[in-house]
Amino acid sequence: IGARYEPPFPYIDGAHVVVPGDFVTTDDGTGLVHLAPAFGQDDYLAGQEHGLDAPNPVDLAGRFTDDVPLVSGVFFKDADPTLTEDLRVRERLFRAASYTHTYPHCWRDGSPLIYYAMPSWYIRTTEVRERMLALNRDIGWHPEHVRDGRFGKWLEGNVDWAISRRRYWGTPLPFWRCDGCDHAEAVGSFAKLAERARGPLGEDFDPHRPFVDDVVLDCQSCGGTMRRVPEVVDVWFDSGAMPFAQQHHPFEAGRLEGRFPADFICEALDQTRGWFYSLLAESTLLFDETSFKNVVCLGLILDSEGQKMSKSKGNVIEPWTVLDRQGADAFRWYLLTAQSPWDSFRFSLEAVDEAKRRFLLTLWNTYSFLVTYAALDDGWEPGGEDPPVSERPAIDQWALARLDETVAEVTTRLADYDATTAGRAIDAFIDQLSNWYVRTSRRRFWGSDRRGGDDLVADRRSAFATLHECLATVAHLTAPFCPFVAEEIYGNLVAAHDPDAPPSVHLADWPMPQDRRDDVLERGMEAAIETVALGRAARAEAKIKVRQPLGEAVVATTATSAEAMGALIDLIATELNVRTVTFVTDPGELVEVGIKPNFRTLGPRFGSDMPKAAQAIAALPATETARALDAGERVPVSIDGKDHDVGPDDLLREVRPAEGYAVAQASGIAVGLVTEIDSPLRLEGLAREIIHAVQNARRAADLKVEQRIRLHLDGSGEIREAIDAHRAGIAQEVLATEISVGHGAPFAGDHREELEVESEPLAIRLEAVS
Repeated sequence: IGARYEPPFPYIDGAHVVVPGDFVTTDDGTGLVHLAPAFGQDDYLAGQEHGLDAPNPVDLAGRFTDDVPLVSGVFFKDADPTLTEDLRVRERLFRAASYTHTYPHCWRDGSPLIYYAMPSWYIRTTEVRERMLALNRDIGWHPEHVRDGRFGKWLEGNVDWAISRRRYWGTPLPFWRCDGCDHAEAVGSFAKLAERARGPLGEDFDPHRPFVDDVVLDCQSCGGTMRRVPEVVDVWFDSGAMPFAQQHHPFEAGRLEGRFPADFICEALDQTRGWFYSLLAESTLLFDETSFKNVVCLGLILDSEGQKMSKSKGNVIEPWTVLDRQGADAFRWYLLTAQSPWDSFRFSLEAVDEAKRRFLLTLWNTYSFLVTYAALDDGWEPGGEDPPVSERPAIDQWALARLDETVAEVTTRLADYDATTAGRAIDAFIDQLSNWYVRTSRRRFWGSDRRGGDDLVADRRSAFATLHECLATVAHLTAPFCPFVAEEIYGNLVAAHDPDAPPSVHLADWPMPQDRRDDVLERGMEAAIETVALGRAARAEAKIKVRQPLGEAVVATTATSAEAMGALIDLIATELNVRTVTFVTDPGELVEVGIKPNFRTLGPRFGSDMPKAAQAIAALPATETARALDAGERVPVSIDGKDHDVGPDDLLREVRPAEGYAVAQASGIAVGLVTEIDSPLRLEGLAREIIHAVQNARRAADLKVEQRIRLHLDGSGEIREAIDAHRAGIAQEVLATEISVGHGAPFAGDHREELEVESEPLAIRLEAVS
């Protein structure tokens, strides 16, 4: 320490003395490094500590100055070979080598950068560090961990803010410095500048560079000339001033009232050290409060390979590509609901397609269903005299209860800036509305007797009113996510029928729950939905077609669940396509429990006696053995006259459907379908297959939904028996005014086809009735 040395190059005056520094180690190299105080933070701090200056022979363009004549005017990276060769010639070179390491480059054009110290203007933000930390604790961060994590740690390590930049473009720093006495002055307004300037600013005064640089002031200290300093302001200073600068504060101070602080701001995670910080720092310095109450901190959108999208990388998907292909609503829905906005995620056009198909098309198809059938019903109009909710069927009351639940959930989530969970709540409701409510209620919207009796009319009005309210309310809930689809649905369902309604969904009041929740009904319907799903799974496992009626479904569940489903038994029977539904509490009626050996644990134990052990275990009473295993007990077993015992790890339980049942079970519910199909059931199943075939023929003939037809059928064997047994039902379902059966049709027909139903031939001929 303190030793002096001869520098390798003679161009820069300096101390050329060894000083201590804790950032240098003796583990690698000589333990000595050259200090360049102008080109590194550690070097700069060490120079300050030991009274060394910071000479800089590189200009703003990265070229060496005349201080180094050997490479004067040469770009600093291009000078390496010349400098190395000079050391070699003067025998000052020990070794020259290249090695790979990280190095800063311009993110725009990829050119190498050099960092060096230069004088800057600072704001002393360290004086309000503790106040910023205190204010930050009251900000609602989404996600919450950013508050004390990334952002909080940044505030804890806060240093004074260097606000000046050596650039041409930008807001000119409003400081003027005297050429003579170095006196500096900040000019706080255009009016003040006009007052202090030597000459008039003129009506067309432009406060930007280079025009403002021509404005000079008289120094009030020495009478000399004051010129504007050359720097411009850090652009983040402009951004941080946005909340009050846009209201022309402080010159129109009253305009801030009601506009400051903001309810929330939203930007990506990389703004924790940019905009989020500059907003908080400036508002703390000026107003001693934060300029935003909440912040939604977004993650980054990555490409399909997980890389951040960047124009310089060429991996950006242009927004217009998505908008032209899938539309704005699908784009918005995907971004808001695919996952939490504060999580970075991979983006692809296919993912937007899936979001569109899953939600928007389901919503639109449900809306189209209502519009189509409401147009065919001359007895119902929105806002008419519909039955009170308390008098509507259970399925309608359930739909409206779920609607109230969804409204409450979406409202709460959006108030908490959680758009993702709010959107998923809407998605779940639309899924149930389409795939459960509409599917189970379809016949109520369309019947053969359109005018029917009073009960039928009331039921149909109830169905229309319920679905209409659900979709109209969903239009309100969806408006922040999918503004165009929501506007279309609202306009057709509400604004077109109610002259007092706002003309746009975006001008309408936000919906509120209507206090129609019913815990018992909702639990019962949830159990019914699961019961139907299990029953269909059991049917599929047994390879029995959905259209084939069965005699009975046995549902094993708790007494509470069975009671909750009691009012829905007809609905369950219809959906399972069974004649009757029976509830039991013991699943033993539906499944048989078998016990078999675990060869992995018992094989090594019994060796060659394993076949005898397996035979003895198979003879154990299954139910009692299963209960013992559940209790963790060991079970005695006699093998070849010798007593042994086996534990839970030694035995495997095998659950299989009881004889005559197809069974599926999950989460406390087991559903068993009686698989025996007698002749009446068989004929009814064939009749449903015939109806399905005729409906397909109607679609192939491009008939309207409400179009009546004449129908001729030709078949033999069981097909003919099914037609004869269910002629009236077939006619009702396919809207046939008459049905003829036989080998010769009494009319030519608009559409003909021949096919097989359950391996039996069936001929169909139909024509529209005008």
